[in-house]
Amino acid sequence: MSAYGLTNATDLTLAEAENFITAYFKEFPGVKSFLDGLREQAAQQGYVETLLGRRRYFPNLQRGGGGYNLRQREEREAINAPIQGTAADIIKLAMLQLPGEIEKANLQAQMLLQVHDELIFEVPDAELEETAELVQGVMEKAFQLAIPLSTEAKAGKSWGSMEKR
Repeated sequence: MSAYGLTNATDLTLAEAENFITAYFKEFPGVKSFLDGLREQAAQQGYVETLLGRRRYFPNLQRGGGGYNLRQREEREAINAPIQGTAADIIKLAMLQLPGEIEKANLQAQMLLQVHDELIFEVPDAELEETAELVQGVMEKAFQLAIPLSTEAKAGKSWGSMEKR
């Protein structure tokens, strides 16, 4: 996020936002190197990839065309794409595995909806704990990373009334 974007999302002034970003990258130089590497990769290759190899193309970064605003937007998207895209890839892997695992466990749960990194299920009350445990296990093991994935389960009569299990 740019300093300008941070001022719009918080109560910080532009100077405070700039100082915050500078301090953050000083504290976490590896994050800055990673982001700079993504910018460079997108500019040189014209694309970035998720951990599973799905590509997102940014031709204006590679060619230097499209005007300043378009290039700035593509640069932000190039930085976000590998992280958000990998998360999307992982949840899709879990979604492919879950129906078979639910059936194998002889559970009646039905996957209804995906919203970003959430999966919404309709589950009989008597099967709630077993289904939550199964779904969390599948999601956490859908793709192996150096750091284990962690999930949480919530339940409620409506999406807005869900509480952590």
